[in-house]
Amino acid sequence: MGKITVETCEIEGLKVITPTVFGDARGYFMETYNYNDFAAAGIDMSFVQDNQSSSRKGVLRGLHFQINHPQDKLVRVVAGEVFDVAVDLRPGSATYGKWFGVLLSAENKKQFFIPKNFAHGFVVLSDLAEFAYKCTDFYHPNDEGGIAWNDPEIGVDWPIPDGMELILSEKDQKWGSFSEYTAKRASSDRVAPALS
Repeated sequence: MGKITVETCEIEGLKVITPTVFGDARGYFMETYNYNDFAAAGIDMSFVQDNQSSSRKGVLRGLHFQINHPQDKLVRVVAGEVFDVAVDLRPGSATYGKWFGVLLSAENKKQFFIPKNFAHGFVVLSDLAEFAYKCTDFYHPNDEGGIAWNDPEIGVDWPIPDGMELILSEKDQKWGSFSEYTAKRASSDRVAPALS
């Protein structure tokens, strides 16, 4: 019974999903995920892990990815508001290195589907935000990769209001540039696989 509206983005594979919300004087009801509806919309995935985080205003997380265990992600905000960003890292993609961002909030109830081999990040615009997402692979703590959130070559236009102080983890302050990432990946691609 649940219905969703799916918007495609200028970067192939990214999708913004808006659920149908049923409301009355008591409140509202919506399906946040229904396999049949998502599969019909081309998002036919087996999600294996759900995560949720809480962050205060100005927290910026990203740009993150898993190196050897890439994940498809379905992300949403259950309280507050964030600006969510995906960067195309797919080898051979016509939009390699391009980014797309969308405002996700508890109010608009939108979800953002991010396929494998994208870097992901978000900045919190409300006083507090709770962020929830589904993944198609498990988190591997020794498999983390990242690119600097403010890399000039990617050029994400973060909507950071004047006077808002950004809060980044120590790790997120130390990620390398997009050029370094690209060179490292090209170098690893040139390494011939070992013969068995």
